[in-house]
Amino acid sequence: MTEAVSKILANYAGENPGVIGNMRRLLMHGRLGGTGKLVILPVDQGFEHGPARTFGPNPPGYDPAYHAKLAVESGCNGYAAPLGFIEAIAHEYAGAIPLILKVNNSDSLGGPESPCSALTSNVEDALRLGCSAIGYTIYPGSEHRNQMYQDLRDLIAEARSVGLPTIVWSYARGQMPKEAETSVDVIAYAAQIACQLGAHIVKVKPPTDVVWQDAAKKHYESIPIATLEERIRHVVQSCFDGKRIVIFSGGAAKGRDAVIEEIQNIAAGGGFGSIVGRNAFQREHGESIQLLHDIMDIYAKA
Repeated sequence: MTEAVSKILANYAGENPGVIGNMRRLLMHGRLGGTGKLVILPVDQGFEHGPARTFGPNPPGYDPAYHAKLAVESGCNGYAAPLGFIEAIAHEYAGAIPLILKVNNSDSLGGPESPCSALTSNVEDALRLGCSAIGYTIYPGSEHRNQMYQDLRDLIAEARSVGLPTIVWSYARGQMPKEAETSVDVIAYAAQIACQLGAHIVKVKPPTDVVWQDAAKKHYESIPIATLEERIRHVVQSCFDGKRIVIFSGGAAKGRDAVIEEIQNIAAGGGFGSIVGRNAFQREHGESIQLLHDIMDIYAKA
């Protein structure tokens, strides 16, 4: 184990050996293994957005095996997906790459006013499939958020008892305008909530320079947020002053240059890594691998 990984895991000293061991497995795997940085391939978009929107741009992606193979060939730290996709590939890839079972999901067929993901799998499934962690989404801002928080606490306790860490997707959503969902104050708040609930790794979106909460605006007068690098640094600070791992989503599909610029700012701001889905697997296979390698190279040099 490297000094960088040892330093990170020292912040989780109260955890049991199973959780620490699986976090070590994630941090020591792939091209970034040992650097203290993470690049994870998530493929939950088929459930969340539908198959044509998700896999139509690169039809080989309709096959669950395509994504697991991409994660391995590109050298990702881990691969995250819902139950069906993990079940389809676990017999071949459990042990070849850390698998992360996304235990709740939602579709895009209903209204966005009060989002609440359904539990679609459980800790027992994660153990059965040889996973190294579970993933769970919360929606701070939804009227159902308190139930999600309670469910998450129960899941974290159960997963911890069998040595599995929990990665929390913390996406503010609900009774707020779209611009508020990625405002810097809301992103930092969502990240803090996930940490307070016991998340071992937090996933949020890169924040914009908008400050949405009126009560927070005066406090942001003294916090530098003009650049994405500064905003990332603030989100990292909000995760227990950097003592919890926080990684950032790749977001909607965009051009390569825009992806690279965003990653450079995340790395410069002290982000622990990225979880890149559509911006990777919707590209042609060779282009996907090259982009993921370029992203990993940026983090390796940070």
